[in-house]
Amino acid sequence: MSDHLSSPGAGVDRRTFLKGLGTSAVTVASVQVGAMADEIGKMAGPGPQGPGAVPVTLNINGEKKSFQLEPRVTLLDALRNYGPLTGTKEVCDRGTCGACTVLVDGKPVYSCMKLAIDAQGPEITTVEGLAQNGQLTKVQEAFIECDALMCGFCTPGLVMATTALLASNPTPTEDEIKRACSGNICRCGTYPNVIKAALKASGQSVTNTTTVLNYGSLA
Repeated sequence: MSDHLSSPGAGVDRRTFLKGLGTSAVTVASVQVGAMADEIGKMAGPGPQGPGAVPVTLNINGEKKSFQLEPRVTLLDALRNYGPLTGTKEVCDRGTCGACTVLVDGKPVYSCMKLAIDAQGPEITTVEGLAQNGQLTKVQEAFIECDALMCGFCTPGLVMATTALLASNPTPTEDEIKRACSGNICRCGTYPNVIKAALKASGQSVTNTTTVLNYGSLA
């Protein structure tokens, strides 16, 4: 068999043609692999950072705030010690009491369990960001009127949890309020008044028969 292509006037032998075809295939495959690697890199995000301080920008209460933080710094630590926004309380620092609850894009989050560097982008709302122009929200007013606070350490977290609940469910039942607040511990035992405050803030009637928050019933 001749090494030349059968097409007249082609001027390229079969061996050269096959070599060129193989080179083209390798080139195309390399381009595809490179493009795939780029896409995977974009999805993976930035590589390891630290251990020293790195730039971190947080959207807090409608404002962008820039910090130099070590990657290990929690959102709670950033708010309290670098903000400084001390309304968010540090109590257990283990994600069990809810005193440090803030809203991240409207959802309640334990700020002690989230790294500040991972909180970049979403809108973060602390208890300081609720009142506008000195006007308390309905939830804050209801907590005062229903005496739903004692020592005050749990209060900001409960206010934030209640605020998130009413934003998604404007007229919750008592059981729904219990469930929404079940991640917030009040060592003073003001649970009945917290439930009354949530009902009042939602515009529902409040009676003296409002029951205590029963964690066992939520299991």
